[in-house]
Amino acid sequence: MNYQRFIALGDSMTEGMTDQVINGKFRGWADRVADVLAEGNPDFTYVNLAVRGKLIGQVAREQVPAALRMIEGKSTLVSFHAGANDVIRPKYDPENVIAEYTKTAKAIAAGGGTLMLFCVLENTGEDTRSAKIWQKRFEVFNTNVRKVANELGAILLDPNKDQFWKDRRFISDDRLHMNMEGHYRAAQGVLFTLGKTVDENWRKPLPPVKTDLLAIRIFKNFKWFITFGIPWMSRRIRGRSSGDGRSPKYPTPTKWPL
Repeated sequence: MNYQRFIALGDSMTEGMTDQVINGKFRGWADRVADVLAEGNPDFTYVNLAVRGKLIGQVAREQVPAALRMIEGKSTLVSFHAGANDVIRPKYDPENVIAEYTKTAKAIAAGGGTLMLFCVLENTGEDTRSAKIWQKRFEVFNTNVRKVANELGAILLDPNKDQFWKDRRFISDDRLHMNMEGHYRAAQGVLFTLGKTVDENWRKPLPPVKTDLLAIRIFKNFKWFITFGIPWMSRRIRGRSSGDGRSPKYPTPTKWPL
């Protein structure tokens, strides 16, 4: 199908952190997908309402109503990628989060567009205690995402089918968000699922690399803690979010590419 509009909803993943920055904005997989959907389509428009740090409930309240007003039938592709920020929280309530996700996805689907949902990567290749806890949580969360996608007839993106995503070299220095190569491959995965022409090497694993010496690993861990760990803990203590006060990149239908 040739889509006339693409509306992207969600959190930092869809906002584009931490891809290359263009005109003061992270590019991200969604912008990259919009680039391709716009080819040969002068009437194509793009909307990106995603904001970093948002929980499912916030996406439902702050983004979905606006998105529903901009859907113009099945030729409008609507992506909904949210839940990771809820799942990794210490006080995660799976019953409420899963119910909120299901309710939100159904509300978007009722708008009449073509809905695209996403599973979250379960096994990140990390062997830490928190990574193991999150893996178990995401396994349950993803089971519901797959169920909802099946019920609604939504397009489903599931990175757990591809082992190459375990490579931490697709993740930026903050150890949470994808880097430029990660967003490029994510965009290729979306386009592949949509039946578009893609880079035939998008699933190809990166070449092997030597493991860092212990001293280098210690230095990197210390640098990460100072640069990212402390600010994250500070926000949690103060009840703040990285998305507080931020506005969406493209809140209204924007002729694309810019």
